[in-house]
Amino acid sequence: MAFAPGERDAVYRAIFERRDMRHFCGGTVAPEVMRRLLTAAHHAPSVGFMQPWRFIRISSMAMRQQLHTLVEQERVITAQALGQREDEFMRLKVEGLLEAAEVWAVALAEGREKHIFGRRTLPHMDLASAACALQNLWLAARAEGLGMGWVSLFDPVAVAELLHMPAGAEPIALLCIGPVPAFYEEPMLQQARWAKRQPLASLVFENDWNQACDLFEPLAAPSNVNP
Repeated sequence: MAFAPGERDAVYRAIFERRDMRHFCGGTVAPEVMRRLLTAAHHAPSVGFMQPWRFIRISSMAMRQQLHTLVEQERVITAQALGQREDEFMRLKVEGLLEAAEVWAVALAEGREKHIFGRRTLPHMDLASAACALQNLWLAARAEGLGMGWVSLFDPVAVAELLHMPAGAEPIALLCIGPVPAFYEEPMLQQARWAKRQPLASLVFENDWNQACDLFEPLAAPSNVNP
């Protein structure tokens, strides 16, 4: 049975107003709210019901500072790898590890190789499953009025060692969660003119990669291109 219109609209509102937040204003997240967010994450779909996600709460400010240092090291290396966009990238705020109310590390669990169902030819479905959990958490956080930012600028080996993860576990995210001054009106990287959302019709095909989908009107040719 479909949701009632107001309930359906709330789901879409959370989707469209979710933002990858970088600016936080301290504060706290009540334990019962944090438990709700984690429960939402844990109810994500996973290939073969493998549930590969593991969460580590970073409550030590000293540990946060160490993670911040690792992120800053990778930020500089990433900027250098971007060539002409190095200076532009360095002006972007890429994390809120020292300001957010909550910081969590998310990892893929050790022993994932034993899960064959759905992964024999696509072993990276463990990562896809964990991403579903993170999206659930993100949408739930937005519904609770909390910001969340996914930080992936780090050396996974260094983070795994710092957090004493078992062999085979792989960190995939540092999450900043908490109150924010305001939600961005549009995605921050679009707001900063780093990139923009592509037209959906250009990404959807029918029957073959080179055939546009009938659900969408044909894209208009650019005005500076002759037919």
